[in-house]
Amino acid sequence: MATLDALNPSPNSSAAELSELEVGVIDFFVSAVKVLGFPKSIGEIYGMLFVSSDPLPLDTLVDRLRMSKGSASQGLKFLRTFGAVKAVYQPGDRRDHFTAELELKRLTAGFLREQIQPRLDHGEERLGRLSHLTAQLSQDAVGEFQRERVQKLERWSARSREVMPLLGSLLE
Repeated sequence: MATLDALNPSPNSSAAELSELEVGVIDFFVSAVKVLGFPKSIGEIYGMLFVSSDPLPLDTLVDRLRMSKGSASQGLKFLRTFGAVKAVYQPGDRRDHFTAELELKRLTAGFLREQIQPRLDHGEERLGRLSHLTAQLSQDAVGEFQRERVQKLERWSARSREVMPLLGSLLE
């Protein structure tokens, strides 16, 4: 049996030991979220839910992953926000239990909606300000160069708005 020590050292922990497969799956998702710039705990939680045959409550995630309740709670909230995990009813248990969303289209749509689209929208506002500033530039070579660069950014932004709906439809 492997433990999560390689991912999250914690001596003298009473957490149930993770199998080598569980550690490997969790590590896979930890690596993926690091690429996206998300906290390691997000990958740990999603990986644990992904590999678990049963929905898990918060306290089980805390125990198995050896993380604080606050970190687990924040991670679940984040994952629920963009649809990567969902709460499921467990008869006879008042606690919320969670399971991983497995549909790539839903995961991608949530990520695009919650992470990418707001950044594109903010970029549009910033480009509007930059475009306004280019009107104030001098007519010399430097001013013309800077106007061309802002126009390039505007074209890139327009392309990204065109690509967003295509990304979602490609994963159907």
